[in-house]
Amino acid sequence: MLQSFLDSFSLFGQQLVNGITLGSVYALIAVGYTMVYGVIELINFAHGEIYMMGAFLSFTMVTSYGISLWLAFPITMLICAVMGIALDIVAYRPLRKAPRLAALITAIGMSLFLQNLALIIWGSKIQSYPIIPEPSLPVVLFKPAVTLGEIVITWLQILILLVTTIMMAGLHTIIHRTRMGTAMRAVAQDKVTSSLMGINVNRVISFTFAIGSAMGAVAGILVGIYYNAIWPTMGYIAGIKAFAAAVLGGIGSVPGAMFGGGVLGMAEVMGAGYISSAYRDGIAYAVMILVIIFKPSGLLGKSTVQKV
Repeated sequence: MLQSFLDSFSLFGQQLVNGITLGSVYALIAVGYTMVYGVIELINFAHGEIYMMGAFLSFTMVTSYGISLWLAFPITMLICAVMGIALDIVAYRPLRKAPRLAALITAIGMSLFLQNLALIIWGSKIQSYPIIPEPSLPVVLFKPAVTLGEIVITWLQILILLVTTIMMAGLHTIIHRTRMGTAMRAVAQDKVTSSLMGINVNRVISFTFAIGSAMGAVAGILVGIYYNAIWPTMGYIAGIKAFAAAVLGGIGSVPGAMFGGGVLGMAEVMGAGYISSAYRDGIAYAVMILVIIFKPSGLLGKSTVQKV
């Protein structure tokens, strides 16, 4: 009886650790969706492909050029931030005053374009980070850092939680403690009035794309290392799940995206552990659907009234 209880507790504890880790990654991607939506009310479906590009760019630096993983992080973030700005300038800025459907179709088109570009450059096979000592990938990341009975927390899981916490704290500081953050909040409230007050709306929107893309790149690197597998279409599923997390928390709300990512990751892992891994995606989406049915604005979203 006692042994059965201990086994159940260990399973729950391990799944809890795994769920928090996965939820942290979803939160990083979801923030990119919700920031762009909050500023220009656009669902950037190409964001998942920026996440995928981040994984492949860091992989190429580590495997082909022998660049340290720690150096690959900031370089990849910078490249993906530039890609996000280019995406805004080329694909979305010309459609700023067009119907929303046109921008949505363009976002889907850019997603497919980046997927096929990755297929051309890296091929369709699943790639894996080589687990060898520095300067490529530190072996210590895959070793246990904390062991509590049957519950094991690796250094990599600690790294993921630490990086996510730092990124979220940095984002909060940017939004609430800087001039650009004030401009972002102003543009999200009213673009026309912000423009009349001297705010460069296009620059603010491009900055939003850059920040969201950089965070997506970090998520791509962490997932690539965590699962030791990357492929050109990995951004599609992760992007859909991150979008679901953003909706779950309340689209347009940064805290909501963080919370939604955590809830979605926890639901997915717990469903896989206690029901079946074959239904992990379905269980996660079922949780999202139930929340939206009973609270359409999301867990932390604000209800809005449509004026007629």
